[in-house]
Amino acid sequence: MMKKGIVYIISDSTGETAATMTRAVLVQFPENDITLFRYKNIRTEQQIESLVEEAFQSHAMLIYTMVSPQLRLKIRTLATEKGLFSFDLLGPLLGELGSYLGVTDEKHKVGILRAVDERYFRRIEAIEYTVKHDDGKCLTDLDKADIILVGISRTSKTPLSIFLSHKGWKVANIPLVLNQPIPEEVFKIDQRKVVGLLIDISILQRIRRNRLEKFGTDPGGEYASMSYIENELAYAEELFRKNKRWPIFNVTERALEETASEITRIVASRMGWPDSALF
Repeated sequence: MMKKGIVYIISDSTGETAATMTRAVLVQFPENDITLFRYKNIRTEQQIESLVEEAFQSHAMLIYTMVSPQLRLKIRTLATEKGLFSFDLLGPLLGELGSYLGVTDEKHKVGILRAVDERYFRRIEAIEYTVKHDDGKCLTDLDKADIILVGISRTSKTPLSIFLSHKGWKVANIPLVLNQPIPEEVFKIDQRKVVGLLIDISILQRIRRNRLEKFGTDPGGEYASMSYIENELAYAEELFRKNKRWPIFNVTERALEETASEITRIVASRMGWPDSALF
């Protein structure tokens, strides 16, 4: 027999965790019609009193995730007085882990899970953006990038982009191709975000030759020839001289982490952002 019901989800943060867990459990009750109402950022006893009274009028069940032991007690007490079903989704685990780790309730922070979730989703968004805008494949939404890397082939544009994206930065990288103009879109965005990359000519030639050999291609072709690379680097350096606002990084034999750290520090300073990858 189908039964209709109402569940109030009460949280001092977003309530997303409680809602997700509740939906997962409700899968086991397909024959019932349950409506969920989520109440987030509930942090005062007055808010709780109002919600419990509303739940009483609706014959609802209460499921709550509250960091504050006082607010958990308030919900549990009022629910008992009203004869409502209630379940503390966070308190028991918080208490047991706290006892195990020797941490008191006073040290728990409201909304910390939300902050962790937000950092996670920012990182995923940054990775998706960066992959989409790798090697000049996509020139739309360049204004949404935090950093734009510009350089000739094999100057670590893609490795740097991916590394930075895992730190939460949206990165687009644009290849410089000899005798081809740089895309106009690059000049339409905030030039403080653009960074040029250079590398030692002999190191670059070795990298290119090794890459060609790895894929079974003749390493003696134009791509790895010294004269061609000289022309490419001259083209890049001339472009960088014309765009003096772009900071230039020489990536020769530098650790990826070191270069990435320097780039983020300079771009953040130029843009007036915190010196951190996760905003």
